[in-house]
Amino acid sequence: MVTATLVATLLVAGLASLFMAWAIGAGSSGSTPFAPAVGANAISIMRAGFLVGILGFLGAVLQGANVTSAVGEELVIGTQLSATAAILALMIAAVLVAIGIFTGYPIATAFTVTGAVVGVGLAMGGDPAWAKYREIATLWVLTPFVGGGLAYAIARLLRAESIPSRRTVPLLGGVIGLILANVQFVFFAPGEQQGSLASASVEALGGGLVTYAGVSLALAAAVALVLWRQTVADAASAQRRFLLALGGLVAFSAGGSQVGLALGPLIPLLGDFQVPIVLVLVFGGFGLLIGSWTGAPRMIKAISQDYSALGPNRSIAALIPSFAIAQTAVFFGIPVSFNEIIVSAILGSGYAASGEDGGEISGGKMAYTVLAWAGSLVGAFVLSFGLFTLVTRVL
Repeated sequence: MVTATLVATLLVAGLASLFMAWAIGAGSSGSTPFAPAVGANAISIMRAGFLVGILGFLGAVLQGANVTSAVGEELVIGTQLSATAAILALMIAAVLVAIGIFTGYPIATAFTVTGAVVGVGLAMGGDPAWAKYREIATLWVLTPFVGGGLAYAIARLLRAESIPSRRTVPLLGGVIGLILANVQFVFFAPGEQQGSLASASVEALGGGLVTYAGVSLALAAAVALVLWRQTVADAASAQRRFLLALGGLVAFSAGGSQVGLALGPLIPLLGDFQVPIVLVLVFGGFGLLIGSWTGAPRMIKAISQDYSALGPNRSIAALIPSFAIAQTAVFFGIPVSFNEIIVSAILGSGYAASGEDGGEISGGKMAYTVLAWAGSLVGAFVLSFGLFTLVTRVL
């Protein structure tokens, strides 16, 4: 039964979620996707903030369900978050992220939210979800090595004088097309399910000669062909367009992943209201949009300029693995930090040209960032567990 008290409680929790969405939009999802493009002078900071807000909103609505469900229902076993727990978790995480925004250090949003939700959940008497923790830890640990390693390899490939750009850029475009064919969207499946372009094409055409692999390879070939023609006509212009397209894809992916960090704690509170998940995602996407428009420029500057001076090649090299890792996290419903993804990729691509053309890495800045990431996870857990325990004893 819906009561006035329940409505008031949900309203407070909703405001806390909106604040968290704003902090995410101003921080990780709003600043990181176009940071490499800004660093390469392919787009201005203010225009990047505007575009990432729109694309992040679309990603939140079309891809945000998996991570939202995981954060709200899979981090703790045997209990559901109460309104007090949800509000505390969201406020603690949002404050920590906001501190990172105003100090110029990219706090890992997924670390803070995960730590806060697990902290309040365990304080309520829930049990650890060890299987989910192993999935999350695996992705978090592998991200710097996989993302940074791929970025390094791609940057070296793009700088290789023996291979002309008219071959490498279309080849990399084909890889992006292959990933796009298998990205999950809500409009490719009925109801609240998700499907890919490849699966929808196979189903629409009745199978037969049309297969998942065939559709995927066809889209990859189409993207590669378009990029090849543009590169032959004007290599610099084609490279810039490819870079901006990658930034847009990463911004879209950021919305799909990061909105769940703001909305997940609300999910257990919505059972009595029968609110469609799409409306919840629109609400969270709006918070990301406002955050990107109002707070992202500061962090865009920090990431694009303070870690490594990026050229177009290194920016492309950073964005390709970022897009792939982000979509992997969305597919499996794993909360992931875009700051960790992008910073790792930027460092990998920067090392490929270390000492050349301003490709040096700010070691001091990176050391402080790693400490901030670890501190945000531990701090969010300790604060949420302690404050929830204190509040429940006082009340």
